[in-house]
Amino acid sequence: MLIPDRFNGPPGTGNGGWCAGVFAQATGVRPAQVTLRVPPPLGVSLDLRDDAIWSGETLVASIAPAPPAAFTGADVPPVPRADAVAASAGYPGFTSHPFPTCFVCGPDHPDGLRLFPGVLADGRTAAPWTVPDEVSEPTMWAALDCPGGWAAIATGRAYVLGRIAASVEALPSPGDECVVVGAATAIEGRKAMVDSAVYGPDGRRLAIARATWITTG
Repeated sequence: MLIPDRFNGPPGTGNGGWCAGVFAQATGVRPAQVTLRVPPPLGVSLDLRDDAIWSGETLVASIAPAPPAAFTGADVPPVPRADAVAASAGYPGFTSHPFPTCFVCGPDHPDGLRLFPGVLADGRTAAPWTVPDEVSEPTMWAALDCPGGWAAIATGRAYVLGRIAASVEALPSPGDECVVVGAATAIEGRKAMVDSAVYGPDGRRLAIARATWITTG
């Protein structure tokens, strides 16, 4: 397998959520927990060996079943789409973004998901999301990624994804007007624990994740 350049996160590397979704799908593990050992490389051949992803002799990621308690208390409540739209107008990444070409949340990406999570009054993040024409499990993992991370990034520090456990319960249809929400549950030292969820137009939860982000500085 390989990660096309389109699905980038930080420059020259893959978006963590998208890559984790691709890796989990390759193993068939559901729900899965993916630990990124190094930034996933773009455009190079990656091999699946014993529930791990390798680039040559470099371990890129390890995949395991999500622990039974992975999603306990991780259900971030939904918000009305109008509230998500209003929050998104104040997306911090419009004025200061550590990776402005990120496939998921980069305002400078020419063909990304354009998920711009703004901060709600209670510290959670919310973003409206119009589902693209092509939607898959990796798309959902990607959508779960950055809105959770921005609950930590909005504190002014840059973070990258280290580990994510996700459960995709249903795929939305192309063109659906969804809402993605995120929340930071703990920020300690270089680590931030964040939760996120995707809700469909009818308010039904479609996917949920719990992730660990690591500060880059």
